[in-house]
Amino acid sequence: MAELSRAVASLRVTGEDLIPDEVSSLLGAPPSMAYGRGDTIASKLGTVRVAKFGLWTYHAPETEPADVDAQVVELLGRLTPDIEVWRQLASTFNMSLFCGWFMERVNGGLEISPNTLMSLADRRITLSLDIYGA
Repeated sequence: MAELSRAVASLRVTGEDLIPDEVSSLLGAPPSMAYGRGDTIASKLGTVRVAKFGLWTYHAPETEPADVDAQVVELLGRLTPDIEVWRQLASTFNMSLFCGWFMERVNGGLEISPNTLMSLADRRITLSLDIYGA
């Protein structure tokens, strides 16, 4: 199978009542980006909007070629190993591993190891994929 050319990945925690500092305290690391409901958010184009929900996100290093297993190990290795903390967060907020997968050819793929899938499942993290064609 032809491999994907590169991958970006980030853990996203979202919720109406999310307070970024509380999530940081529970997970043991500051976010790459965060905001709370009602915060003003400016886009790169200069438009401004008011957040309707809170977001806490933590980025993994980009991999080239794509290596989601390495990205998950990197992300989760920097955050709390306490599964109960993850389950507490999952009971209140939506959590996902957002992955952007980029192809240079018409066809490509990758494999995700059972250990990676189990690590996400144990923490109640949804795998969310955006796949970008050649």
